[in-house]
Amino acid sequence: MEFAIVDIETTGGSPSGGGITEIAVLIHDGEQVVREFQTLINPGQSIPTYITGLTGIDNQMVSDAPSFEEIGEELWDLLNGRVFVAHSVNFDFGFIREAFLKIGKDLKSPKLCTVRLSRKAFPGLSSYSLGRLCENQKIPILARHRAMGDARATAILFDRIIKENQEVVFSSMKRNSGEAFLPPNFPLSKFRQIPEACGVYYMLNAKGKIIYVGKALNIRERFKGHFSGGVLPQLKQQLKSEVTDLQWQLTGSEVMALLVETLEIKRIWPIYNSALKLPKTLWGLFHYQDGSGYYRFQVARVTKNLIPLETFFSSEEAMQFLKSGIETYRLCQKLCGLRRVSCEVVHDETCLGACKSSEVPGDYNLRVEEFLTLIHESKRDLMLSLPGRVEGEKAFCYFEAGMLSRYSYLKMDDFPNPDDLEVVPKVPETFYVLRQFIHQLEPEQIRVFAGR
Repeated sequence: MEFAIVDIETTGGSPSGGGITEIAVLIHDGEQVVREFQTLINPGQSIPTYITGLTGIDNQMVSDAPSFEEIGEELWDLLNGRVFVAHSVNFDFGFIREAFLKIGKDLKSPKLCTVRLSRKAFPGLSSYSLGRLCENQKIPILARHRAMGDARATAILFDRIIKENQEVVFSSMKRNSGEAFLPPNFPLSKFRQIPEACGVYYMLNAKGKIIYVGKALNIRERFKGHFSGGVLPQLKQQLKSEVTDLQWQLTGSEVMALLVETLEIKRIWPIYNSALKLPKTLWGLFHYQDGSGYYRFQVARVTKNLIPLETFFSSEEAMQFLKSGIETYRLCQKLCGLRRVSCEVVHDETCLGACKSSEVPGDYNLRVEEFLTLIHESKRDLMLSLPGRVEGEKAFCYFEAGMLSRYSYLKMDDFPNPDDLEVVPKVPETFYVLRQFIHQLEPEQIRVFAGR
């Protein structure tokens, strides 16, 4: 992690109305300053006399200096991706961010203020101005109120704090960047490495043992969500006290993330993953033809005398599956048992009119049969083609009787031979993942096998 220690001189005023007359940047790698940058800047406006009296910078000095736009790219390379450090940081950051916005760039660097750091590192001082701090700490300022002079003094101050009281720096970084939620033994540098991409992640304790496996569309945000908010506070605290590291693997799609997560939980059985327990009551999706010739659906408890199209662990799961089918095939919610009034009463444009007989049974039933066909095919041997982790790659998943039995990431467009895929243990829960997503896939992403 590197820090950009910054100081600017301005024409005064606010960031929106004022201009920058000089800037200095020192790059600190956590051990020492490794790079320096300094330049006068033409602010595009007159410098007030009282500012000249304070800084010594007048209009003539900046008349031939570059504009901010001319140095913008070089300055962006210095600041972007590094921690922005300054004395009264919001002043410097505000001017620089406003200047970048005017040339089409949005600087979102994490910030550190050496005033706030100094209050913690050197408590009890009467003043925390840069001049008084440097006097107290015997830090020389060779050119007061000039960018490089103040920046070098700030760099010496920062270097002293980070080497003598590193925790002050990193705890401030967590809080200022909204990362105070992080577990106490989980490094901020590791959090910044977590990808904002879809995949499976593994939380580890101090002994390197995996204690939790999860999946996410955005791994970084999901990890953050574990330790913020008020849901299951006791579990969050237990997990927070133990986790010291995170590993992950990208999957390319939510479907693959769910499948891999299911396999990994069964393989590892982490202590903080709840075991999947089958409920005593199963729910089923049933269908029949009414007296007017329309196919209908109903969600109900499974009994000995009723054979469902599909079984579910809860009525909510069954309803969600049915709703997905309704959306995909433009079915009628009233005929599917989810609504008592006709769809036009609630202005549901998904329905094409079957509930008021303006769509004939034959046309409506054709779409129902597409849904039924997909449900039946999900129980046969089939292969899915899903997005890969990188460009040009695809994930191929082979299911036998609805359960995942093989998968591989391959750089090819056509479906491979199932025997070319890597064998994985069959886990019954993968059937529910398949059922949840199969109707959302395009026909060309599915290949059904008659038998092997």
